[in-house]
Amino acid sequence: MQTSELLTIIGWAVAWGAVIGAASLLVLKPLRQASFAVQICVVVLAAVAVLIAGMVSAFNAMFISARDLEVMWYVLAVASAVAVAIALVLGSRVSQNAKELVEAARSIGRGESPGIQSPVMSHELAALAAELESSSRKLEASRQREAAVESARRELVSWISHDLRTPLASMRAMAEALEDGMAADVPGYYRKIIAQTDLMAGMVNDLLELSKIHAGTLRLKAEPLDLYDLASDAIADLAAVAERHGITLDGGGQRECMALADGPAMGRAIRNVVLNAIVHSAPGSRVTVQVGRDGDRAVVAVTDGCGGIPEEDIPHLFETGWQKDPARRSGRLPGPYDAAGVPGSDAAAGTLRFSGAGVGLSIVAGIVAAHQGSVTVENVDGGCRFSLLLPGQEPQGRESPGQEPPERESPGRESPDGNSSDGTPGVAPGAATDHQLRAGRPR
Repeated sequence: MQTSELLTIIGWAVAWGAVIGAASLLVLKPLRQASFAVQICVVVLAAVAVLIAGMVSAFNAMFISARDLEVMWYVLAVASAVAVAIALVLGSRVSQNAKELVEAARSIGRGESPGIQSPVMSHELAALAAELESSSRKLEASRQREAAVESARRELVSWISHDLRTPLASMRAMAEALEDGMAADVPGYYRKIIAQTDLMAGMVNDLLELSKIHAGTLRLKAEPLDLYDLASDAIADLAAVAERHGITLDGGGQRECMALADGPAMGRAIRNVVLNAIVHSAPGSRVTVQVGRDGDRAVVAVTDGCGGIPEEDIPHLFETGWQKDPARRSGRLPGPYDAAGVPGSDAAAGTLRFSGAGVGLSIVAGIVAAHQGSVTVENVDGGCRFSLLLPGQEPQGRESPGQEPPERESPGRESPDGNSSDGTPGVAPGAATDHQLRAGRPR
């Protein structure tokens, strides 16, 4: 074939391709909303038309006989029919798969499983189906979490309402007794009213703190702090409560266990964990607070005598309002005031009511997380251990770690002697010199 003939054939093919391609685009424009099968048929027909036009032009240019041209037309007709049939089958299958995906998306919107049945899909559609399945599972998990949170919120409101109503009724009874002149110990009644007011203020503060944590608006002023001092303060604050509950509260560990933390917030977290340990420990048992380091982390570990926690319950301990055991939803702790026999008053029984609405450990988890730390729980012999882990810091300009801290008296009990025999894992046993935590930090 001469070069001129070849260039002529190529020119005709390019020209017909451009013309038919432009025409097919004009046809496809109003068919953008049509089914995929229709659009793919248009594309196949356009390709066949380009082939036919190009071949006819080539045959005419080469002056092929009429018989050969007739044979060519038969071949092109059969090829075109087969191509269109294949396009229809492929388009129909893709359209069916697309309909299944649409129905799957609607099922997800109704909160149902998509249940895609078609086993044969293109790679792109199969990837889309997998994403829909994954999204469905995530949405279902999200709905379950939302339902659990809503249930916990309703129970929390119910418990808080009950716990607020109880001290209010007690205060009303005492106020009426004072008004009627029936109170034998007027100063004692005033002390009990103040105690009940403090109790309600504590509940409200807990809810406010929890709302800040959930809203992400908890403000922290981080500074280098000795967790040993914070733990010592927690023991001092709760020593009388532990003694009246029949619990031996002590601790030990490493002095100058430094962490970058907000003092009031971290102190509150430690007190919440220690108070939780006291509440759930059996009378006569021991609660131990151990401070130390685990690699580059500072650790405060609180071990109680609660008898252990079911493994399936441990992941739920820090959920707001979660309480598996109804008996634990409110506890009664011995209080610092003597009974005065006021009807309807918790103080009449010589106790202060402890709110078990399930917010204390939630606050702990939120505060520790805000410090880029974590809280772990594990069962140990006779109880469980809560460990607060924070990024540690090297002590700077502190007193010698071998120096025994001076003792500060705690209300209602003597400071314990000797080191803790708990052997808390995660706290370096050979770090510096172990000290007994006193009831309060040295001043």
